[in-house]
Amino acid sequence: MSKTVLVTGTSSGFGKDIALTLAQSGHHVFATMRGVSGKHSEAAKALQAAGIEVIELDVTKDASVTAAVKLLFDKTGGKLDVVINNAGALFSGISETITSEQALQIFDVNVVGIQRVLRAVLPNLRRNGSGLVINVGSILGRLTIPFMGLYGASKFAVEAMTDSYRYELSQLGIDVVLVQPGPYPTNLYSDIAGSDSARADEYGPIAEIPKAFGEFIGTLFSSKDAPNPHDVAEQIAKLIDTPAGQRPPRLVVGLPFGADAANAAIEPIQNQLISGVQMDGLKTLKTA
Repeated sequence: MSKTVLVTGTSSGFGKDIALTLAQSGHHVFATMRGVSGKHSEAAKALQAAGIEVIELDVTKDASVTAAVKLLFDKTGGKLDVVINNAGALFSGISETITSEQALQIFDVNVVGIQRVLRAVLPNLRRNGSGLVINVGSILGRLTIPFMGLYGASKFAVEAMTDSYRYELSQLGIDVVLVQPGPYPTNLYSDIAGSDSARADEYGPIAEIPKAFGEFIGTLFSSKDAPNPHDVAEQIAKLIDTPAGQRPPRLVVGLPFGADAANAAIEPIQNQLISGVQMDGLKTLKTA
């Protein structure tokens, strides 16, 4: 069955592929991004050529999110079935070299951006009594790699907010799922160093480790067994097709590096906590 879908961060990478894949599957897709008429105009035109509606949306600006969602609802008569929070930002390197402005940018896009979008769409989803929210996190929301700690911290935050929304919306018919991709060759890994490079010089040989890690990732991405970014779009398409109440709370896609084991270990502890605070009724999605 065709769904009306909103996807953020569709100028490249996972987001663009998700939009194209879902449109090819027959869904009515609204692809959103910054710079529709400027920086990302070519990406916008490519999506429009595939029959996808493109809307300007900057997840870091309340007014932009509100205007984009209003335009979507004006076009659909208030219909929206699936929201995919994919927009992301990454800076890496020695954590001390990442400026406060860069740290704020990471969290503004990766965490507060999701909050802005959900606050804009949830009133309609609640009134409709159904819907699916998919937040794109990372295996680095469960595991920590040195020199990617601030990005990981934002994805740890996405873990918590996704779980909380899942419980809070469960009795209103709205399902919430977290997708945790492993490493994939996307534009997310371009131009990601901390700005305060002078501080890195004071770390001596340790400052060379991020470069070596980058070379390792580059080798992984260029090998014949390199992860295929399309995996993420395929799995999201399957989640949409899965009946409400049967979807997993979180799904690792690609190389897990142990994130799947961490999920399995934490799940019973989390369930025990919810039982302990007498909120068992929020564990199961209420379906029509």
